[in-house]
Amino acid sequence: MKKTCLIAAMFLFYTLPCWGVNYHLEILQVGNLESFDVAVAAMKAELTQNGLVEGRNLKINRTIIEAAVNASAWEKAKIFLKISSNASRIAKAKPDLIVTVGTPATKYSKDKIIAAGIPLVFTAVAVPELVGCRSKSQAGPGFTGTTIHLEPSDVLQTLKLAFPRLKTLGIIYSDDENAVAYVEEMKRTSAKLGIAVYAKQVKQSDKITPVAGDLKALGVDAFYMPLDSYYTLRDYEPIRELRALAYQKKIPVIGSVIGGPPHSRGAILYIASDFKTVGGLTGKQILKILKDGLKPEAIPIARQEKLDVFIDRGELKAQGLSLSPQILELAKPLP
Repeated sequence: MKKTCLIAAMFLFYTLPCWGVNYHLEILQVGNLESFDVAVAAMKAELTQNGLVEGRNLKINRTIIEAAVNASAWEKAKIFLKISSNASRIAKAKPDLIVTVGTPATKYSKDKIIAAGIPLVFTAVAVPELVGCRSKSQAGPGFTGTTIHLEPSDVLQTLKLAFPRLKTLGIIYSDDENAVAYVEEMKRTSAKLGIAVYAKQVKQSDKITPVAGDLKALGVDAFYMPLDSYYTLRDYEPIRELRALAYQKKIPVIGSVIGGPPHSRGAILYIASDFKTVGGLTGKQILKILKDGLKPEAIPIARQEKLDVFIDRGELKAQGLSLSPQILELAKPLP
């Protein structure tokens, strides 16, 4: 009996080594988005699975700064000040690690957190270089993270698989910094794959229909909606207008983000990051620092290796469009 108890005690000791240590984790994010909730929940699940249990040996505080996607320049300035002040407050609490969610939260808090000597792990950042990373795979001293970046070559090759006759792709984007950077990447990559990208930038207040009509006149075979806050404006008005044009002209629309109410879904095909996977990867990054003792700068930026491809079969049927048998076999039904 004593031997059995000793074995059980040794098992607990070696499988749950961190239970004797209490950790303090802070989360800072801008924008109350469903996708961010999914990522944070998956991150917590990964930590729990590896012995870091919230309420037992892990304390987590989460700060969410509200932000409207169509904020004015003055409102954006106030948001940046809120990020900075909250970063200072959180750093003074001396947590063991800070997680920043999204580009603004990371970009405008990173320096204060790193200067305070606190490890930083970001998540759901679309373009790592925009938050000060050396590259898409290496961050820099004091921080690392997980990106939702989709390699343009992977996206374009998937589009060629779905639409074998695709020669021209239309992209409408705003001054959203993630969108601007990504469209430039798409342009550089597309020529190597035999696809011409026609891209037009709009103001956040602009209607999408006139610009989409201009691209249609240029003969685009499909529209691609990049990760851009423009598409969620005015109750998803740009998506609804693009969907109407797609119905009328029989031009497929491809999206890069899944979410929002049913009326906001105008694409027939989605090539997107899975925020549950992203959150799980973020949890693994945290564990490498807290449990394995690695320095953040020694940990490469993580990303989802395999693209998720989803089909909205309802939209596909309603618009009378078709996809290649290869993509139909590869893609999942839209959740």
